[in-house]
Amino acid sequence: MTSTYVATEARRTRRAFFEERSSVLSASLWLCTLIVIPLAGVVVRAHSGPPFPIVTDRVVAAYRVSVWTDPDATDDRSAAGQFWVMLQPSQSGASIPPGTRVDVTIRPLDRQGEAQAGRAEPVNADVARQFVALVMDHEGPFGVLVAIDGPLGRADVDASTEATYDLRPRPLLTIVFVMPFLVVGFVWGKLLIKRRMHTRGGR
Repeated sequence: MTSTYVATEARRTRRAFFEERSSVLSASLWLCTLIVIPLAGVVVRAHSGPPFPIVTDRVVAAYRVSVWTDPDATDDRSAAGQFWVMLQPSQSGASIPPGTRVDVTIRPLDRQGEAQAGRAEPVNADVARQFVALVMDHEGPFGVLVAIDGPLGRADVDASTEATYDLRPRPLLTIVFVMPFLVVGFVWGKLLIKRRMHTRGGR
């Protein structure tokens, strides 16, 4: 067996190895793309951004009421459904007096479930702007009841909002996102080991 023949066979073996590696890596990258793109679409459709109004300047009894929300759903029962209640007197020239209380209650509209309620707290000691965070344990529509009580009297405001997961991926989605890249790394490592074995076998 001549040295020319050996060199030719070695080159052929290396070429076949690189072609195999390219084929396997291309298939792996396509697999990553097919998995990640649909999941990215799911995440993009989730709620993200600043709070938005669900009630705007609604006059009820002695109050003009606006309600803003950032309705993030959570799986760990953390209170991420945020509500801001802004109050103005319905009569001009008046002000919201101290001692005005605001309670917010939410209830799922798409299934059976317990109502979640909380007493809002003034933001920076301003009773005209109050905030509360409540648990929204799933995506879907929620009814919202804002109950106001104080020296100007009582008023109830009904509204609704749609709870969605935040853009931050949940732990399970994080694992699914990372897994394809781990697979590619594993395949790459196996090919490198195979290359070394081929190289040693050709010596």
